[in-house]
Amino acid sequence: MLAGVLLVAALAFYQAERTGRSESSAASCPDTALECPGETRPPPLPGPSAEPSASESPSPSASSASPSASPASPSATPPPGSSAPPEPGPVCTANSPGACGFPDARTTGPRIALQRHDTGNMSVKTDGMVIKGWDIRGSLDVYANDVTIIDSRITSANWWGVNLRPGFKGLRVLHTTITAEPGKGPDNGGVDYAVSNMGESSVEVGWCDVSVFGNALSMGQGNLHDNYVHDIVAFRNQGGEWQHTDAVISGGGNKGRLTVRHNTLLNSVPVDRGASAAVGLFADTGVVSNVIVDNNWLAGGAYALYGGGPGATGIQVTDNVFSAQYHLAGGLYGAVAAWNAGGAGNVWRGNRMTDGRPVVPEPVP
Repeated sequence: MLAGVLLVAALAFYQAERTGRSESSAASCPDTALECPGETRPPPLPGPSAEPSASESPSPSASSASPSASPASPSATPPPGSSAPPEPGPVCTANSPGACGFPDARTTGPRIALQRHDTGNMSVKTDGMVIKGWDIRGSLDVYANDVTIIDSRITSANWWGVNLRPGFKGLRVLHTTITAEPGKGPDNGGVDYAVSNMGESSVEVGWCDVSVFGNALSMGQGNLHDNYVHDIVAFRNQGGEWQHTDAVISGGGNKGRLTVRHNTLLNSVPVDRGASAAVGLFADTGVVSNVIVDNNWLAGGAYALYGGGPGATGIQVTDNVFSAQYHLAGGLYGAVAAWNAGGAGNVWRGNRMTDGRPVVPEPVP
């Protein structure tokens, strides 16, 4: 019997050695893990992460927050509704988001080896489908519930990289690189949306590396956390005008909550070539409401943040860092515009430039 046990152990050891790291890592890497066992990529830098509600998936990086490295101290933030000014918290004055604990190329994108899939513009119609480890040449149009795209790469030449259709729910896009080849998109060579939510349910996008797309993360409701949006490419749309560009854009009229937490959102496009904002909350299709913009690194645009306009309510903008990476004031004309200070439930607190100076919105006329 002892000889049999030893033989089984030897065969298991041989099989583990034969399969190698990439297969074992893919098999043992949890879908929501920030790091895979045995991976050599540097660990994520300290910084707060998502704090999803009970209906959202937990953020594995939340426990790694370090007050000494974070640009904002949670303990210094007064409770909601308090009029007392926050006490100054630790300030990171580095010029790069990664050095201050915000997402960058090291902490986003796939964590495992990928296998090429030339899908073209693929429609996903299977509920509960998990796409993992795919290097996709094409786009994903989701007509199904509870689809998860994780540890993958999408290089699209379509209007979007990933799109959730009306009537469907539960889409999650995690640890994925979403990009495109400039000049090959359908909008006069441009590409519009890295992740688009056409439905009325929340979409989770986390730990993703997003580039090129003009309005990269486009939705009225969702949980956007720990993403790195950068290198947006300007283009003239089919109407011959410069396409307006935003790292995150919401058109208003949403029925659910939009949470934008602990992302690096960069809009390097010149304003005369269409740049709008790093976060654009616009009342294009209805009143903007129920939005949280918390602990993000924001840079670029005409203004780095558009706050929803005169009718906006339930907008909480807290502990964000406005960077002078492209413009001294965060955006070309300032850090924030269209902030409705008197709107019910609107909170502006703890927002600052990288040198620690507080950002205070000007009153809306």
